[in-house]
Amino acid sequence: MRFIAIAAATAFVFLSATQVQAQSSKSSSDTYKQLELFGTVLDRIRSDYVEEVSDAELIKAAIDGMLTSLDPHSSYLDEEDRKRLDVDTRGEFGGLGIEVTMEGGYVKVVSPIDDTPAAEAGMQPNDLIIALDGKSVRGMALGDAVKLMRGKVGDKIKLTVRRGEQAPFDVEIVRAVIKVSPIRARSEGKIGYIRISSFTRQTEPNLIKAVDELKKEIGEDIEGFVLDLRNNPGGLLDQAISVSDAFLDKGEIVSTRGREKQKAQRYNAQSGDIIDGLPLVILINGGSASASEIVAGALHDHGRAILVGERTFGKGSVQTIQRIPGHGAIRLTIARYYTPSGISIQAKGIEPDINVPLAKVEALDTSMRRREADLDGALDSSEEKTLDKVPLTREQKEAKAAAQDYQLIRALDVLRGISFYRQSIMSK
Repeated sequence: MRFIAIAAATAFVFLSATQVQAQSSKSSSDTYKQLELFGTVLDRIRSDYVEEVSDAELIKAAIDGMLTSLDPHSSYLDEEDRKRLDVDTRGEFGGLGIEVTMEGGYVKVVSPIDDTPAAEAGMQPNDLIIALDGKSVRGMALGDAVKLMRGKVGDKIKLTVRRGEQAPFDVEIVRAVIKVSPIRARSEGKIGYIRISSFTRQTEPNLIKAVDELKKEIGEDIEGFVLDLRNNPGGLLDQAISVSDAFLDKGEIVSTRGREKQKAQRYNAQSGDIIDGLPLVILINGGSASASEIVAGALHDHGRAILVGERTFGKGSVQTIQRIPGHGAIRLTIARYYTPSGISIQAKGIEPDINVPLAKVEALDTSMRRREADLDGALDSSEEKTLDKVPLTREQKEAKAAAQDYQLIRALDVLRGISFYRQSIMSK
């Protein structure tokens, strides 16, 4: 009986191995058939296409098509593209100053970068760029569209934009050298305000420097910090982890999970909080993507920060740059991001704790009020000279913008409320 069982088991193993081998052979056969189809099409183009096209161009286009069909973030990078990407992550490059992706065949603006021609021209998150200098981008690879937007510094480019339900309109932008300063900071009374516009190699060290300077400027009465991640399109994963770690003493920051579960990676915080447990509010909106969402998700899940603003973009996938010796590189999506609570950011984004739609605080219209000058017989002003208008400094412009920024005003109110509550508890 035992012999029969062993024989049956041996036969089962043999059959299973045979089936696996057969399936493997069938898979290889199917692959060869598909490659044969590719070769046939390539030959037809070579012999019959109306114009001569080099094999290099055709192969590059085929690889590009194969990668871009997977998702909007996978693509082929030739040597020029790869070098340009390396420059981008260092924080200085030429162009318009917008982070883009593809959606529905068009170029979608993830976010304009602070203090760049695109931001100054009024480009907004979720704008769809449907043409560049009159040339439709429909069906164009994202890399090709980016190349068209980048060009000689000082040259103009016309973007045809579709915004929401509005009719398409043109925006003319002058190309410039884009120098991304990832951190800007100032005091708002007893609160430190820090704006992170992107996650480049300079982000974490500049953040630490900004916090130290604000602590010294405000002094012991400091009530907390606002971290502004609105319209931050993301950047380097290691910088998102470092920035999150800067405010956390322990715990998971983010995990990445791909096709093979055993290759999942978890990134944990080290001891040390650079703001010593002070209250933290993070501003987010639809232009907050990727690395921004990692920071917001990590600090929120650990109860370290309150999120104020609008739902984030929802870009929760991980890309790596893989070199192809002699042929540039490929940018390939290999995993998804998960927040410490195990939630995938992809296509969902992160919801704020306090939803505050984008709005501006504006003064009431007082044009109908009567003033002294409106009264019959009012004396003329004895002042003969009028002061020339003095241009506002950058600091004055920021202060004026802050005074009209409803989301920021709400974030500051939240922090002041927390500070007041803490002080009342301590005084009892």
